Amino acid sequence: MKRMTMVAIAVGVTAVLGLGVFLLIGRGRVGARPLRIYGNIDIREVHLAFNDTGRIERLDVQEGATVHRGVLVAQMEAARFADAVEHAAGQVREQAQVLARLIAGSRPQEIIAAAAHVAGARADWHNAMLNYQRMATLYREHYVSREAMDNARRTMDATAATLKADRETWILAVKGPRKEDIAAARAALEADRGALALARRALADTRLHAPANGIIEDRILEAGDMASPATPVFTIALTNPVWARAYVPETDLARIEPGMRAYIENKDLPGRRFAGWVGYVSPVAEFTPKTVETTELRTELVYSVRVYACNPTGALRLGMPVTVLIPQGKRRTGAYARPCGR
Repeated sequence: MKRMTMVAIAVGVTAVLGLGVFLLIGRGRVGARPLRIYGNIDIREVHLAFNDTGRIERLDVQEGATVHRGVLVAQMEAARFADAVEHAAGQVREQAQVLARLIAGSRPQEIIAAAAHVAGARADWHNAMLNYQRMATLYREHYVSREAMDNARRTMDATAATLKADRETWILAVKGPRKEDIAAARAALEADRGALALARRALADTRLHAPANGIIEDRILEAGDMASPATPVFTIALTNPVWARAYVPETDLARIEPGMRAYIENKDLPGRRFAGWVGYVSPVAEFTPKTVETTELRTELVYSVRVYACNPTGALRLGMPVTVLIPQGKRRTGAYARPCGR
């Protein structure tokens, strides 16, 4: 009897341990199952406009056309922008010559001419001084009037002032321009070059290019219309990557975070799975939208989620209902939050 009791206890303990292991394994399997949420494909849009005001010369694409990044889609009349470039280029050339003249300084001929003026002024002053001395002697002997002597003195003073001015002019010619004048001329040249760069940028902006791969969704303006930065010419739907607008119940919120790996599936694309990543989880709860089909009650709160996926072939289209699978294994936050190749 005692031996049978011991066997029964051993069997019971084994059963309890087996049940515990089974529950732990089962719970691990449940926890490892991917999170499944539902939503619809959405796409981003670009409202493409010119950077300046002008008349549209031509449009090169129609609605529904597929465009690639950098392709020319529209052209604005560029005549006045080209004229502005020529004017700015002329300003740069003129100011460059001014700076070059200042840096080069005075020419040897200018220095020689200044020295010659000094020599002539010195000769005039010396002659005026001798004439004044003679007039002063004659005045003392009462052969000339005081007025004649005063006139001779004024002439001597005038020639002395001319000699001083010519000497300063010669010194400036020898030393050349001031460094402040050269710095000001150089700054003016840089400003003119900046104006030329802006004019060239404005000319380049008369050509409108697609900023990314996509599809022309709307052609808003036509050739001959006046374009402005506030008026889009095209609306481009960016098809790669796309993102699924889905909703996660509050009870599963702890199982999802931005940067996690995700997969997108659609029942009309059997056997195809699109790799993606969780790009955004709303911090604010909201009531379940009527368009979302989940197994939870409509009155429960959910959180909006954006799941991005590369779409190089365009198979995922706007409004398409999809299922989003988010694996619950090792989380590598941020590892998948990267743009698709362009």
